Amino acid sequence: MFENLSLKLEKAIQTLKGQGRISEINVAETVKEIRRALLDADVSYKIAKDFTNQVKEKALGQNVLTSISPGQLMTKIVHDEMVELLGGKHSEVNYKGSPAIILIAGLQGSGKTTFTGKLAKHLKGKGKSPYIIACDVYRPAAIEQIKVLGDLVQVPVYSEDENKEPVKIALNGIKQAKIHSHDVVIIDTAGRLSIDEQMMNEISEIKRSVNPSETLFVVDSMTGQDAVNTAKAFNDRLNFDGVVLTKLDGDTRGGAALSIKSVVDKPIKFVSTGEKPEALDIFYPDRMASRILGMGDIVSLVEKAQLNFDEEEAARLDKKLRKNEFNLDDFLKQIQQIKKMGNLKDLMGMIPGVGKAVKDIDISDDSFKHIEAMIQSMTMQERQKPEIIDGSRRKRIAAGSGRSLVEVNKLMKQFEDMRKMIKSMNKMKGLRR
Repeated sequence: MFENLSLKLEKAIQTLKGQGRISEINVAETVKEIRRALLDADVSYKIAKDFTNQVKEKALGQNVLTSISPGQLMTKIVHDEMVELLGGKHSEVNYKGSPAIILIAGLQGSGKTTFTGKLAKHLKGKGKSPYIIACDVYRPAAIEQIKVLGDLVQVPVYSEDENKEPVKIALNGIKQAKIHSHDVVIIDTAGRLSIDEQMMNEISEIKRSVNPSETLFVVDSMTGQDAVNTAKAFNDRLNFDGVVLTKLDGDTRGGAALSIKSVVDKPIKFVSTGEKPEALDIFYPDRMASRILGMGDIVSLVEKAQLNFDEEEAARLDKKLRKNEFNLDDFLKQIQQIKKMGNLKDLMGMIPGVGKAVKDIDISDDSFKHIEAMIQSMTMQERQKPEIIDGSRRKRIAAGSGRSLVEVNKLMKQFEDMRKMIKSMNKMKGLRR
């Protein structure tokens, strides 16, 4: 996510490192590189120019404190301006209404249906009772797809196979939602391969009929400036409330995310990565700006952990760590918890300084699969007492997991090193507290 942009911005700001003060000459050079980085990321020239002019204006004449270098000061200025470019502050979704109605709009292929399933799961996690209405009566298997997603996240889906009038389907679905006491309705609408009058008339009529509390426009971030132009066309007709950026884990340069707020003056409310139901994040401009500038996003990482880790299990694990009783069964449970948090490379990118280190490393979501297979091929006694795993047991574990003896030996060595590290940390009273 934004890897190329992050590297180019870091390189631009590096031109100020080693400088004793900020001057018109070195600021001009840095700003030129920042503008080039934004243009390469598919940000429109006008927005890139306005952004860098603001940065230049704030940077010139700044007095650099003895404890802050010009490079650090420029990073702060760029970060603050980028937060404003991305929307300034976080914007909440409006859930008012009985039930609250959320209308999903966008072009075909933008990820509307997948996002609908993810949003339903997200709402369940917030203690709400969502209900999905399938109004895409044109795309083959669209209704079947949303039903599969509904089953996956355990949210009911309303559809009418015979009725081909989306407005009537939406109204009938809302009646059913009220009967069954659902507090949020999500309406998945049809898209087209391009903007056309029929599509715009239909989505406008649905919005007028159901009077949603929130209309979200879903856009494929991989389409760059085309995404921004599409958003403007939809907003002119629909006056939507917020934007959802999908496929941010793909080969995206970031132009859509950086431009869309300036063009349509509507906030980005969610960002979606991957296909898994949990791969959805609330959009925070300040956190995204920090990630783009390689500063990490520890707050989001902690929030993901809090959503996926059981407090009692965490307390139990903490107790075992303090007593040096951490075993392979605990290790397996931790791996399974981490996998629930989403894409591993994205998670590592949230740690300050790590994003750059792993940029060229291919980290698959299946990275832990072989480790899980080896641990699951052990008996419970072996998992709880790894010290009893001798040569013959290792051969059996290798055969049972379909891995080599070398890989089993490597796992045992890494686990033993980890236990030693935990033991040494426990001896350090400050760290232990």
